[in-house]
Amino acid sequence: MPSESTSTDPLASDPGLYRVLLENDRVRVLEFLDAPGDQTHPHVHPDSVMITLSSYSRRLSSEGREIDVELPAGETRWLPAQEHTGLNIGSTPTHAIFVELKQAPVTPPEPGHQPLGPAARPLAPRPLTGTPLSDASSDEEKAWGFA
Repeated sequence: MPSESTSTDPLASDPGLYRVLLENDRVRVLEFLDAPGDQTHPHVHPDSVMITLSSYSRRLSSEGREIDVELPAGETRWLPAQEHTGLNIGSTPTHAIFVELKQAPVTPPEPGHQPLGPAARPLAPRPLTGTPLSDASSDEEKAWGFA
């Protein structure tokens, strides 16, 4: 990742595309919304969880590398700390939520490793355990999502 002196917060680089939904001493939650053809300026994301609210196609670029990312609505992905620019190459708006972590990573990145884009989705989702909810489940069980 670049040094702090060259890094740019996405709220400063693209204030019309990002907005803060929540911030405290541990996380910052950003909403991102753009239109087809929109391009962001270079900016930095810390380790984050990204939730896609719409299906979209984007081209992410950093230091001469680029990747095309196509994600359906409803995806949740880990986004390792990185600097990039993004271009909406699709025909739909990009709408996503970023939950940015403010604490230092537990495991430092490998020297020379510069991630770009979201991490690949695990091969197989972890199976749910427990008893499915039913109409007979108590209100407390429904509130916690399990019986």
